[in-house]
Amino acid sequence: MLDTAKSLKGYRLQATDGPLGEVQEFYFDDKHWAVRYLVLDTGDWLSSRKVLISPYALTNVDHQGRSISACLTKKQVEESPSPDTAKPVSKQFEENYNAYYGWPAYWNGLSMWGAYSYVMLPRPGEHPVVGGRHDAWDPHLRSTRHVAGFSVVANDGEIGHVDDFVIDDGSWAIRYLVVATHNWWPGKKVLISPQWIKSVNWDHMGSLKIDLKREAIRSSPAYSEQALLTRDHESALHRHYERPGYWAEEKSAASMPRP
Repeated sequence: MLDTAKSLKGYRLQATDGPLGEVQEFYFDDKHWAVRYLVLDTGDWLSSRKVLISPYALTNVDHQGRSISACLTKKQVEESPSPDTAKPVSKQFEENYNAYYGWPAYWNGLSMWGAYSYVMLPRPGEHPVVGGRHDAWDPHLRSTRHVAGFSVVANDGEIGHVDDFVIDDGSWAIRYLVVATHNWWPGKKVLISPQWIKSVNWDHMGSLKIDLKREAIRSSPAYSEQALLTRDHESALHRHYERPGYWAEEKSAASMPRP
């Protein structure tokens, strides 16, 4: 299902033996634009440290109850590696974190989740690869809180700023940026796929350049935050821009036999 980062904020994360905290923001990588960690506000429980939860741990998203289930115990989370709250998440932390839980390293492989385009845990008896390989890449993690507000520039001028993120809670990919067009097209919001981004300036007052023209964006299918984003709407959006949908490629990858 497609959700916005704003709508997921405040969802309660439930361990197998009790609540862990509430979703505060998301860390995503700057290559695949996939959510790598949910950042929790744990209240008084672990208030002295930052708590990150990988999608590898998540088993269910309950939209009606505004909660997310994780296959972890509170003790596991309490004893897990914790990143330095004053610094960006480091590769060393991620390696220690994945090794602690026994999860595969998503940066090893060509797909969004290593060898797969979706979250896949190793089978019993398999040993996940944690160290580097020849096809590994060095992820740089970005915060949805930080990127919100970045200006968005089309081929022929600025169109607005990043207002929100549309997240697929199955693969945890960021499927679209919600762009508020403010002064250029007052009161309107449009969807832009990360696949259409040409470059990003990740500075504090950052910006994204997209490979689209303003008039094409103006005539794109309308987006409403109050309406469920359906595959029909997505298909119309991709047809409008004459760009392939992400689902065709992922369907093909999912049909391949698992090694």
